[in-house]
Amino acid sequence: QVQLVESGGGLVPAGGSLRLSCAASGRTFSGYNMGWFRQAPGKEREFVAIINWSGGNTHYADSVKGRFTISRDNAKNTVYLQMNSLKLEDTADYYCAAGRGWTSLNVGYDYWGQGTQVTVSS
Repeated sequence: QVQLVESGGGLVPAGGSLRLSCAASGRTFSGYNMGWFRQAPGKEREFVAIINWSGGNTHYADSVKGRFTISRDNAKNTVYLQMNSLKLEDTADYYCAAGRGWTSLNVGYDYWGQGTQVTVSS
């Protein structure tokens, strides 16, 4: 089992920045690829970014490419999502997830956090 706890969400003005954290406990964190997903009200959960177990490979959704950066610190069992130039459409609940595969699909992840809310205001 891997337990994931997100933090760092909040209210931020458009154009601002926010850094989300996801702390992991349980099984060996460094053995998992980590993903960030988000779900806006009334919409399906969508992929945001993924980082491989070593941190050497990343991939982003087109909607956040160039604005968001995913990173991880295996010594701290934590993955981060730095979000810059935030837009109104970035408003959502953000979830981190752990999985063995390299995928943007929800079903490819074994463990999920409870989410942290991000609201971007005009």
